[in-house]
Amino acid sequence: MTSASQPEVHTQVTIEEIAHVFDEPPPPADLSGYGVEDWATLAVFWLMVTCVVAQFFTRYVLNNSLAWTEEIAIYALIVVVFLGSSLCVRASRHIQVDFLYRYVPKPVGRALATAVDAIRIGFLGYATWLVWKYASLIPDEMMTTVDLPKSIVFYSVLAAFALMTLRALQVAWQNWRRGYSVLENPAAFDGSEA
Repeated sequence: MTSASQPEVHTQVTIEEIAHVFDEPPPPADLSGYGVEDWATLAVFWLMVTCVVAQFFTRYVLNNSLAWTEEIAIYALIVVVFLGSSLCVRASRHIQVDFLYRYVPKPVGRALATAVDAIRIGFLGYATWLVWKYASLIPDEMMTTVDLPKSIVFYSVLAAFALMTLRALQVAWQNWRRGYSVLENPAAFDGSEA
């Protein structure tokens, strides 16, 4: 954002300078910021995309749809949502309200943020236990169109909740060591801090 007291500065660039940018080798790819849940989510996402494309092709081009593709796509979407939630926990990207933290003293904000971390860990741990209890109740239930147990889906969701709990512990530890969380200092996490 710019204000009236700080005018925008635009550096003039020549066509030759722009053309030379394409001669430079691209920077090496940095994959270090991705976790195991990112790669697992990507794999399940592409399984879902493949099923949806196969469903579309067989239904609208061949006029003879494959029924199993819809069911597998639905279950893949469930897994993508929960695995994706674990990467959101790791990156502190879930919806959060940080408005209150602007108006309370720093020690109060720190205590509130620590309480939020503790509540998140408790909730995700409890949800992990609930999903484990539910998955253990239906070990023999089969999918409708595919001869596979539904427990594959439920144990994947269980793994996602367990990973969310572990990531919440990791985030709480990082917040404690750093001395602030995304709630207290959002600019440090979104790149707007100078």
